[in-house]
Amino acid sequence: MIFDLNSIVRENVKAMQPYSSARDEYVSDGSKMTFLDANENPFDNGVNRYPDPQQRTLKEVLAAQKGIKASQLLLGNGSDEVLDLLFRAFCEPRKNNVITLPPTYGMYKVLCGVNAIENKEVLLTDEFEPDVDAVLAKIDANSTLLFICSPNNPSGNTISVSKIESLLQQFSGLVIIDEAYIDFSSQPSWSKRLSEFPNLIITQTLSKAYGMAGIRLGICIASEEIITILNKIKPPYNVNELTQQKALARVKNKDKVAEEITAIVTERSVLEQALKTVAFVNKIYSSDANFVLVKVDDASLRYDQLLSKGIVVRNRTTQPLCENTLRFTVGTPEENNQLITVLKSLS
Repeated sequence: MIFDLNSIVRENVKAMQPYSSARDEYVSDGSKMTFLDANENPFDNGVNRYPDPQQRTLKEVLAAQKGIKASQLLLGNGSDEVLDLLFRAFCEPRKNNVITLPPTYGMYKVLCGVNAIENKEVLLTDEFEPDVDAVLAKIDANSTLLFICSPNNPSGNTISVSKIESLLQQFSGLVIIDEAYIDFSSQPSWSKRLSEFPNLIITQTLSKAYGMAGIRLGICIASEEIITILNKIKPPYNVNELTQQKALARVKNKDKVAEEITAIVTERSVLEQALKTVAFVNKIYSSDANFVLVKVDDASLRYDQLLSKGIVVRNRTTQPLCENTLRFTVGTPEENNQLITVLKSLS
């Protein structure tokens, strides 16, 4: 397979000149300056100035932790903005198509609809693994993006390395590996292999392991060439100042984050063992994420019963291969004990 990035970039994007904001034209070196360039309110309240449009300080810390260059990072208003930028850069509306592998993260399909892009779905196998031959058979000359969620949502499993390698090697478009849950897995991030595959893109988030869903900070890791293209079309101030400040403080606190990840993974095992004692639980799927997918006798009934007891879980029974399944996020030990106690009380 020969990958040619230029061949899949939209022509209008190739021709674009990115918007140059005041904070792009002058990058502070920390010196005391009088800023009269950006039509800002001059009265200091902590957020009266525009944020760094390239989030340089935050990127330097993230890059050092992940063993990559800051120029290989793009940050967004949640992973959803990052994913949307990929559609806008590499998918021509009503012409191109993308490949998704249900059951998987639902926003891929939504973004297809928003951007008028055909979504070619190839079901995962019963083991929630890609059927490589079926995926390759679905690809045509207009296929530009392939989305793989690993660990997968809602199944929780990490996708086989050999299957992903095969798809990276045989697909002439971009392969996006969504690693929202990678911190809970024993498998290394695909960012470690970025140099091997020019068509590889990894997305991550601070919403899960870092516990910062409320600040909306998504991460894209790719080659400098791909990041340059995405920077052309991203909004100039897409990551606000408060998000940058909170994210920077959190990612610097590596020990605390690691402690919480360990606690969640430990509690996940406790929850899995406890679920085995619930009479109407028929199957517990192995998970590398911060949730557990469980097959029950009647998912809609059990969902309603839990709701009536004050516990909100996710009913995944409408998703392909997920009939009569519930998805339980791993909570605190107290929350998980409450869940098991309620489950055992249901008839």
